[in-house]
Amino acid sequence: MITNLTRRAAIASLAALGLAAGSAAPAFAADKITLRMATSGSETDQRSVAMADVFAPMVADFVDYQPSYNGTIFTQGTELDAISRGNLEMSITSAQELAQFFPEFSIFTAGYVHQDAAHQVAVFNDPLMDGFKETVENDLGVKLLSVMYLGRRQVNLRQPKEELTVNTPADLAGVNLRMPGTDAWQFLGKALGAAPTPMAFSEVYTALSTGAVDGQDNPLPTVVDAKFYEVTNQIVLTSHLVDLNYIAIGKAVWDELTPEQQEVVQKAADAAAESGRQKQLQKEADLVAFLEEQGLSIYEPDLTEFRNQVQSMYLDSEFAATWPEGVLDKINTLGN
Repeated sequence: MITNLTRRAAIASLAALGLAAGSAAPAFAADKITLRMATSGSETDQRSVAMADVFAPMVADFVDYQPSYNGTIFTQGTELDAISRGNLEMSITSAQELAQFFPEFSIFTAGYVHQDAAHQVAVFNDPLMDGFKETVENDLGVKLLSVMYLGRRQVNLRQPKEELTVNTPADLAGVNLRMPGTDAWQFLGKALGAAPTPMAFSEVYTALSTGAVDGQDNPLPTVVDAKFYEVTNQIVLTSHLVDLNYIAIGKAVWDELTPEQQEVVQKAADAAAESGRQKQLQKEADLVAFLEEQGLSIYEPDLTEFRNQVQSMYLDSEFAATWPEGVLDKINTLGN
């Protein structure tokens, strides 16, 4: 059974964590608007860099931008409630976090809904998103400004390509694939055709080296950062989840801006998202060459077969029960 928190229950449960650490700083300084950005990412994270190097300079004439990293003022998952309460001005949030309040956002966490970085942008800017955005604004007091690209998750296997070539989901039958432990992640692993195994991230390298699991799924930067390439032999470019974040601002803060200031803030958010997007895409391209130099086989399977199977399984599951009727078809059409 998949349990979705109701909007009111989700807000209440987060409030119980005591999010307002001391009194809130005033939203507006004497001469500039104070925008505190809380993120769980580090200062060197591509999202943080894009906001500091692109967003902040573009709004500097009227904004005092104050970033906070590594969850220092609000822990990961509590930022939306903090914005809703007026204790924070901005955050970088995920569809997974929004789905805790609004289950319909789970459509953006499902496999093969977003096809690539450009498709993400097209979906976010399409009228089909209007209802999602309005719900977040009206019920939570949070405005979603722009979408940030985090990368594509790929299947990374111990078996050499000569022993196992993956072209369709049927080829992953019996493959013990480490996936994060939640029901949603385990469902995605099954939809891909594999036998998903829940396991803490810290245990994955050892499990791959000993053969306790056959593979794992992550974006290429994670494969490199965690050195999984040392204990695996191939990467199947399934791109089964094109991960994202949203740049979020308090609706009350937004409404206090003049129309001219709103236009500048919106352009700055879009420019920051685009900068981070292009850097992440370039990084992924560079890592393909690096991983091939390490001896890994890297290739693309039949993505149509994968997409059709995964989406079919989602539509037949209770995950899709909260998805607005017809939205998936509209999203797919934007990708054609």
